[in-house]
Amino acid sequence: MKRNTLKLFTTAAFSLFTLCAISPASRAASDTAAHIKPTVDAAIRPLIAKYHVAGMAVGVIVDGKPYVFDYGVASTQTGKPVTRDTLFEIGSVSKTLTATLASYAQLNGKLSLADGTQQYLPALRGRPFGKVSLLNLGTHTPGGLPLQVPDDIHDTAQLLQYFKDWQPAYPPGTYRTYANPGIGTLGMITAKSMGQDFTALMQQRVFPALGMKSTYIDVPAAKMADYAQGYTKDGAPIRVSPGVLSAEAYGVKTTAADLLRFVQENMNLVPIDDTFQRAITATHTGYFQAGVLTQDLIWEQYPYPVDLKTLQAGNSSAMVLDATPATAIDPPLPPQQNVWINKTGSTNGFGAYIAFVPAQRIGIVMLANRNFPNEERVSAAHQILTALAGGAQ
Repeated sequence: MKRNTLKLFTTAAFSLFTLCAISPASRAASDTAAHIKPTVDAAIRPLIAKYHVAGMAVGVIVDGKPYVFDYGVASTQTGKPVTRDTLFEIGSVSKTLTATLASYAQLNGKLSLADGTQQYLPALRGRPFGKVSLLNLGTHTPGGLPLQVPDDIHDTAQLLQYFKDWQPAYPPGTYRTYANPGIGTLGMITAKSMGQDFTALMQQRVFPALGMKSTYIDVPAAKMADYAQGYTKDGAPIRVSPGVLSAEAYGVKTTAADLLRFVQENMNLVPIDDTFQRAITATHTGYFQAGVLTQDLIWEQYPYPVDLKTLQAGNSSAMVLDATPATAIDPPLPPQQNVWINKTGSTNGFGAYIAFVPAQRIGIVMLANRNFPNEERVSAAHQILTALAGGAQ
């Protein structure tokens, strides 16, 4: 009996010691997450109900620390719930990673954003598109490109012929016309300048360097079970199909946790390779004023605090579909801290939004397996971050 009593006492004492040794930090994190969740729920659950979203993953950064909240299912067919491992298509949020690679290449002397495309694509020498700068490609100001690569273009040769024949609708640098072919071509040129395939560069160099361990352009077979099913507005299952410049413009699949880490890196909150950190920070340089937003290298920014109406205008369909007069910022605006920086992303079956305020050390990632209006994503994010910024002060 005494031996058993001693054993029980020892086991209980060890358990108590272990609890005391490890619980304060984890309990604090759990308490913080529990405090944050009602704020996130209040904004996200109505969206899920209104737009019949099967599943969402929402990550927030509060006081520099990340928290992820999962909702619904990754697939209505299987009923598999959204988890920390669920992969979502992030659409044009992918462009921010392409911009990071281009910035990294410039820091390493592989290219200059001031260069014309003809320096890297000799077939365009003497053509109007050949004189367009890489900076114009990365800021949607090349002079007027369509939103998508035309449907009859199926390979690089056809794309180059299209650019040979291209005539600008406006002088480069005077109008912002949001376009996948522009940033897609910047990605293609960047990979060429570094002597590698774009997808290989991202998956073998960029994602590992950024600690994004569950981020892909080509989802490996072993991870397909984690790949969420996307849904059209009619509820039909759909996933993105590969196409010319799709990898460079909208091809990334990732988790909320990985993308939240990228947000932390954009606020210089976690240690990474110094050159990559400088490359990320450089993408926040303001190059053009276009309507209500300042156009960085892909990223869009606003002075903080920013009202919801302004954010919705900057992320409206008009800013995506219409030409907006742009004025060059000369000299360019250095990266700022007291700003709201954001990017939307969509495919036919997914919707994403990412935003952060460096000065406040707050940020948000919203990933859904249904595409719903940008204005609604922005409204929910603004509601959440405004509440969390107040709580963090």
